[in-house]
Amino acid sequence: MNNLRSTVATVWRIAIPYFRSEDKVAGRSLLAAVITIELSLVAIQVLVNQWQSRFFNALQQYDWNSFIWELGVFVVLATVFIILAVYQLYLNQWLQIRWRRWMTEAYLKRWLGEANHYRMQLKGDAADNPDQRVAEDVKQFIEQTLTITIGLLSSIVTLASFVVVLWGLSEEAPLTLFGTEYRIPGYLVWGALLYSIFGTALTHWIGWPLVNLNFEQQRYEADFRFNLVRVRESSEQIALLRGEAVEQGQLASRFGRVVQNWYQIMSRTKRLTAFTAGYSQAATIFPYVLVAPAYFAKKVQLGGVMQTLSAFSQVQGALSFFVSAYRTLADWRSTVARLDGFDMSIESAAKLSGEPQTIDVVNHADDSIDLAQLLLKLPNGLPLIAADGFSLKSSERTLLTGPSGAGKSTLFRAIAGVWPFGSGAISVPAHAKLMMLPQRPYFPIGPLKAAIVYPAAADAFSIDLVKEALVAVGLPQLADRLDEDAHWNRMLSLGEQQRLGIARALLHQPQYLFLDEATASLDEPSEARLYRIIAERLPQTTVVSIGHRSTLHDLHDRRVELIRDGDRFSLRPAGQAADATAGGGN
Repeated sequence: MNNLRSTVATVWRIAIPYFRSEDKVAGRSLLAAVITIELSLVAIQVLVNQWQSRFFNALQQYDWNSFIWELGVFVVLATVFIILAVYQLYLNQWLQIRWRRWMTEAYLKRWLGEANHYRMQLKGDAADNPDQRVAEDVKQFIEQTLTITIGLLSSIVTLASFVVVLWGLSEEAPLTLFGTEYRIPGYLVWGALLYSIFGTALTHWIGWPLVNLNFEQQRYEADFRFNLVRVRESSEQIALLRGEAVEQGQLASRFGRVVQNWYQIMSRTKRLTAFTAGYSQAATIFPYVLVAPAYFAKKVQLGGVMQTLSAFSQVQGALSFFVSAYRTLADWRSTVARLDGFDMSIESAAKLSGEPQTIDVVNHADDSIDLAQLLLKLPNGLPLIAADGFSLKSSERTLLTGPSGAGKSTLFRAIAGVWPFGSGAISVPAHAKLMMLPQRPYFPIGPLKAAIVYPAAADAFSIDLVKEALVAVGLPQLADRLDEDAHWNRMLSLGEQQRLGIARALLHQPQYLFLDEATASLDEPSEARLYRIIAERLPQTTVVSIGHRSTLHDLHDRRVELIRDGDRFSLRPAGQAADATAGGGN
């Protein structure tokens, strides 16, 4: 019961924001229409139940005129039923796509907003495969929630409607055993109730492990898919290292988990299906057993028997809702659990930036980036870099060096505002444009022009400006391919990608340009040429570089380095020895 309450509360928390959103009028109207049609369909079923009594009585009495009339009544009822069923499906699908569009946009905004996706990875709490959460789980959640909710409502209304009918029929066709009548008020209702309770209890006992098995199956499937994509993205490195056999073994191992868990689902589903199929077949004959003695005792006509069977079937079906929908419910609960985990992961990462022990990135009126009592930490809490009273002055070119693992790239991330672990303050000029160029730049799949000007819109820069930038960085051969659609991170060499990164900087003209080994794949003359182009075309830009080549020294105004200082690294001018007080921060 606690699990049920928890699931319902989670579903409410996930679902209700849409019906309070800017699209609430359409959402509520469509939901109301779907529910109204469902209630109308139940009303038609009640009318059909009454029709069955009249129709079969007409057959038993050889009443041709009544027979023809009732056929006409049925045609009318069937026509209305078909029209309502068609439009219920249409409106239900319309509600699904509007709801899904809103939820997808909301999750994308929360996941991608303010580098939240990056913090989730830093925490090791990325709710495995966010792509599946957004693309598949949202869709399944909406479909299954509507199916189960509308089905449950229909069952409740059907039960309320047909219990009255069945109770009255219990009076007309009293329980008869061996020629003796037993006046048990509503005995047909009690029979349907006991039968359904028995079926529901056994169904839950047999099928409850499916909830966890379905959850694990989705996780294993997503993990297998993710690693297939990763192999595709890294195909060149795998081919160069002759790593196909290793990759095949790892993929086979991951797929083995899919197969093993699927076998468990098969076994459990076989047992559940065997019971539910037998339960359904027995439900067909059970009402005959109850009402047939009264018929043979001539206490009820054929029409009454058929009406009783129909009403019993409706009541038993409504009471057995959880039996018939158990597999859907099991899958639904696992979908809810995955979305709930994704929600908690997003919220946890979002709260991270607001915790007291985080780095405070603030805007100020000066034209320099200042580090005050800054202490960068690893996600596990261990100290990494300490810096205090350090500034990156406007138009100055600074080279940052230090041993591998000292946290040079992490310092860039902190200045960009995406590294939350630590304390202290980083002051950045108000409205300053910062651009970070990593060693392997990112290019979205699409036209080359859009990839180069990212994250700006494709039409933010003219074709002539983009071509000029390509020629400047030594890629004139790409100038005629700006409209070509491709996966550029796979199509181009790393050196070409780094040149495109510099072209992006030339176009955007940031006030602060951070180059994290952004030219490391180029030969030294080409690297020096690109730095000269940056100096010529971006004279007012403050450049901060991470690099290990000694040839970079002459291309910068000053050099700072990270030096081991106890359990952390300290930031100080190159050549200055580490001590207990200099630049230590906290």
